[in-house]
Amino acid sequence: MEESLVREPPTERDEILVLDDPAFNPANVAIVTGAASGIGRATAVALAANGLTVVGLDVDPKGGEQTRAIAEGLGGKVEFIDCDLCSDEQVRAAVEEAAGLGRLRYLVNIAGVQHIDFIEDFPMDVFDKMQRIMLRAPVLLTKLCIPHFKANPDGVGVVGNMASIHAHVCTVAKVSYNIAKFAMRALAQSIAAEGGGKIRAFTVSTGFVATPLALGQIPAQAAKRGISPEEVVREVMCGHSRLKELMKPIEVANLFVFGLSRFARFLIGGDLLFDGGLVLTYGD
Repeated sequence: MEESLVREPPTERDEILVLDDPAFNPANVAIVTGAASGIGRATAVALAANGLTVVGLDVDPKGGEQTRAIAEGLGGKVEFIDCDLCSDEQVRAAVEEAAGLGRLRYLVNIAGVQHIDFIEDFPMDVFDKMQRIMLRAPVLLTKLCIPHFKANPDGVGVVGNMASIHAHVCTVAKVSYNIAKFAMRALAQSIAAEGGGKIRAFTVSTGFVATPLALGQIPAQAAKRGISPEEVVREVMCGHSRLKELMKPIEVANLFVFGLSRFARFLIGGDLLFDGGLVLTYGD
């Protein structure tokens, strides 16, 4: 299999969207989940490069340290907390630790897991764990962050949720993932409905991104569909996209930078659909 199809690209400084936003300063804190790799890492690094104090949560301390070092090399600051999103106690402790570093103003829910199985074969214990990581934890994190948002001098806070094309259309053998991603849009809209315009929320929906999560499912998809790994990338992942390539993690991270910023103040409950045209131009 060609290395270019499966290698996660590094983040370069000139690829990061840097915005002039007075709120993007070290006194303000952003929590980013899934920060040890992929989109979570890229988002943590991009927000740090924009001047925020970033707190990255993940269960991978080695990956978290790598994220911290990458951000430092680019002139930013990421504090890493080893946090199991399935543990309410660890989530609560992480939020309090983050709030102790400054004014907690931003939350970005990115952490995700995947399991490939048809519904009739899908193990319910795996279903439950996926829902706990990708849905329950974001709800709990939001619940814990909102009081800190309201306590800010201007009462402002923003929540960004990682959705997917799977928040718009469903693909086979991904029932738990599909459900969780649809729900992330509902969560963002629920936050926005209650936020009075000061506490905003939004989702980011992309096609397939060159992350360990996406790249790691290629062999399982190939086995389920009876095709080669190369065909999975070209025909399944990018088959209905107008652009026949995987998105870079930093390209997704830049959407979160914009969505959290002052330039997106009317993005209240909305979804940033950057999918290469897959959803809205579906078909040949």
